Amino acid sequence: MRSGLFNAIFAYIIWGLLPLYWKEFETMPAGEILSHRIIWSFAFVAGLISLQRRWRELAGLLKNRATLLPLVASSVLITINWLIFIWAVNNGHVIETSLGYYLTPLINVALAIGFLREKPTGGQWLAIALAGAGVVLVTIDYGSVPWVSLTLALSFGLYGLVKKRVAVDSSLGLMTETAVVVPAALIYWSYLGASHSAIAWTLPASSLVLLLFAGAATALPLLLFARAAKQLPLSMLGFIQYIGPTLTLILSVTVFEETVSHVTLISFILIWAALIVYAAASIRDARTHSHSAPLEARGGTST
Repeated sequence: MRSGLFNAIFAYIIWGLLPLYWKEFETMPAGEILSHRIIWSFAFVAGLISLQRRWRELAGLLKNRATLLPLVASSVLITINWLIFIWAVNNGHVIETSLGYYLTPLINVALAIGFLREKPTGGQWLAIALAGAGVVLVTIDYGSVPWVSLTLALSFGLYGLVKKRVAVDSSLGLMTETAVVVPAALIYWSYLGASHSAIAWTLPASSLVLLLFAGAATALPLLLFARAAKQLPLSMLGFIQYIGPTLTLILSVTVFEETVSHVTLISFILIWAALIVYAAASIRDARTHSHSAPLEARGGTST
């Protein structure tokens, strides 16, 4: 339990503080930052696979179409998520990224209903309704659909859905996902070099070194989260995950000096209320199952 808590908290602290990291490269186009993120993530995970001597396992995974195709889909989804997040941070939309990740667990509920045929409780339906009202208010306030928030929430939610349907070790899965998009990143690098438009190589030495750590900054929280998911109850992990968007929201106001309108604040309050309702419903459901399990094991019934 203690190890799981450390892994989860550390992962979400990293995710919550990542806007500070990507903001260091705001002079670079989002596509160029993304290409570095993909390539250095691939290199970082390849180093882990080498240390673990798991290349044979990886080769077997790549030969299995039933596993490979979902990982290709998850690779595309997480790449979209990374690109939108980087673009949003460097274009003054940090509040929208925070909103997106607050919405993600509720998007997960909707996806579970639609794709996994899960039956939500009354409390979970109420949470979805409250979050939906928050999104509608933000849409009215912006005068347009908050596409950054919705794209981040949907892409990460669908990413989680795909990963849930395929049981793959976290290191091998991330290695495959980055390998799928590395060729496109390398082609983009070649284009930038041929057109003499690459910004990365003109950065100060300290910034360039920092950019090389994009792989570790990307892969480390994903690997920590995967380990935490195996060590902690889902209800506890659900509470911890709000560390990330909360830190991001604080950064958006205190460091990046983005303004929060009254309508947007009301929208956040509705979404926070939805999360509280959802967490309470989930905990109550978990307790009901834990109390009923011993009775069922003895052939009894619960009330």
